[in-house]
Amino acid sequence: MARLLLFGGKGGVGKTTTSAATAIWLAECGLNVLLVSSDPAHSTSDSLGVQLNSEPEIIDGFQNLWGLEMNPEGKLSTLLPKLGKAVDGMNSPQLSGLSMFLDPDAKDEMSKMKEEIQTDELILPGLDEALAFDELLRHMENPAWDVVIFDTAPTGHTLRFLSLPELIDTWSDRLLRMLRISGGLRSMLFGRKQSDELKEELERFRNRVIHIRNILNNPHSSSFTLVTIPERMGVNETIRAHHALSQFKIPVHNCLINRLTPDIDHPFIQTRFNEEQKRVEELKTTLEHLNVGTVEVFETEVHGIEMLRQFGKSLYGELVSFENTIGPHEFGNVLHHSIHRGMVQRIDENVEHISLHLPDLDRSSLSLRCEAGILFINMNGRDVEIPTDFYAKRTLINASSSGDILNIDIPKSSKDENHTEG
Repeated sequence: MARLLLFGGKGGVGKTTTSAATAIWLAECGLNVLLVSSDPAHSTSDSLGVQLNSEPEIIDGFQNLWGLEMNPEGKLSTLLPKLGKAVDGMNSPQLSGLSMFLDPDAKDEMSKMKEEIQTDELILPGLDEALAFDELLRHMENPAWDVVIFDTAPTGHTLRFLSLPELIDTWSDRLLRMLRISGGLRSMLFGRKQSDELKEELERFRNRVIHIRNILNNPHSSSFTLVTIPERMGVNETIRAHHALSQFKIPVHNCLINRLTPDIDHPFIQTRFNEEQKRVEELKTTLEHLNVGTVEVFETEVHGIEMLRQFGKSLYGELVSFENTIGPHEFGNVLHHSIHRGMVQRIDENVEHISLHLPDLDRSSLSLRCEAGILFINMNGRDVEIPTDFYAKRTLINASSSGDILNIDIPKSSKDENHTEG
């Protein structure tokens, strides 16, 4: 599983610049990096000077840097397709006509439920964020990435998502109660298995949300960097965001104070410099357990690959070469990060050794299977293909775990020898 580096803060403080610069720096150090943005303003595309879409695309000029911009519309049919169909059926003419068979209490409760819930598009507070983070989990489970960098929407969106598991309990209970009221009639109209399938879908959705929150809570899998500027509103927002993230046990390791005025001997600039230094000291005192770094304002706008490359160098120094091991690998000057590679492969004589970093994954929900020589791992109810050089045969594979690392050994088989001879 890829390491998740999140960057957040109020709009206009440079979090997109910091995210993109970090992604470029890590990619040029040799890691496979996916840069993800959930900001509807599409500022990541603007910053890079490229057009990103909703699926990962290689960024021009790089072999190992991909980018995407999410477009989470919160559509029920996308996130929970069975639920969308089921709730749509509540307004069907057939069901309305058969409502005469319900007792008065059931009809009253159903009427109230239908008033509370929009049947064309059921909206749960935070559903957009759930869709975004569920997609983020899908990319983190992809062994192709070592690091996923998430340029978040304004901090409030992230915080709203964190309360989703509790909201989902109430939300799903209401839905299931509504469906129970019409259970017999719905079985006649839509099939007997629908209610069970819907319950399973709601439970899978809730489990994924909980798993994502566990990932966000785990300092070995994710890290949050707050980005701000040395002005009163930015400082206040940052302190509030840090307090809220701490309440949800989100590991925050860095705070970057961006666009500081340089120390130049000029009355106007000195006045501004002195005021900004007060804001810096305030943040360092208030966020004493964080690494608080600063970077001066650039002479020109930070836009495009070359300027982002320079900005990344100001944050992390010269490029480094990471060892081909899972890690952890630590780096950074102004900002400090610790990362793990998502997957490491090597071939030792006649055995291919694969190590996967899988923090916070319930081993009981993990399974391996092979199909036509291709290895799959099922995680969180989704199959993830693991690229191998050798032909994968399940009866020959040896798998073991050590902490957060899953080790898989694939011996060379006759299939590989035949392929080589051919």
